[in-house]
Amino acid sequence: MASYLHGVHVPHRKKTRHKPVLRMDVPKTITVPMSMHIGAPATPIVKVGDEVSVTLRFTLKILHKLVGSELVKSYKGVNGGYKLNVSPEKITLKSVIELIDGPIAISRCLESSEKCSMTADKTSCIYHHIFDKISMEVAKKLESITIADVLNKTNLGG
Repeated sequence: MASYLHGVHVPHRKKTRHKPVLRMDVPKTITVPMSMHIGAPATPIVKVGDEVSVTLRFTLKILHKLVGSELVKSYKGVNGGYKLNVSPEKITLKSVIELIDGPIAISRCLESSEKCSMTADKTSCIYHHIFDKISMEVAKKLESITIADVLNKTNLGG
C-alpha cells in the first residue's frame, strides 16, 4: 500500500483539496475488544471500566511486537481488535518478556556489548557469574509459567 505525504485528495470528490491533512489527537481512552471474533473468546484480565495506567503509544508498541511474533492476531476495521493467535497454554512468560525486552538478564553487564566496570575481562568477574546464574534461574522459572497459569492463578508459587 502506498503512503501519501499529504493524503489522497480526489479533486472532483472533495471540497477540502486545498486544506492540509492534520493528525488526530491521541484519544484519552482505548478500547481493545478481545471477544468479538470467530473462535474461542478471550479471557479478559481487567473488568469493564477498570483503568490501566499504560500510555497508548506503549500499548501499541507492545501489540505491534506481539502481532509481529504471531502470538497475537490483529483485526482491522470498526469491529477490529486483537486476540491471542496461540493457545495461552503454549505462551510462556519468558517468551513474552524476551519478545518485548530482549534476553532475561538482571544486570546490563551480562549484555555482550557492555564492558565490566570491575575488570577488563568480565568473565573473570565474580559478579558476572553470580548475575548470570541468577538470570538463568529466573529465565527457567519464567519458562515454566504460561499465560494460562497467570489467567488461572496456578503454578505461580516458588
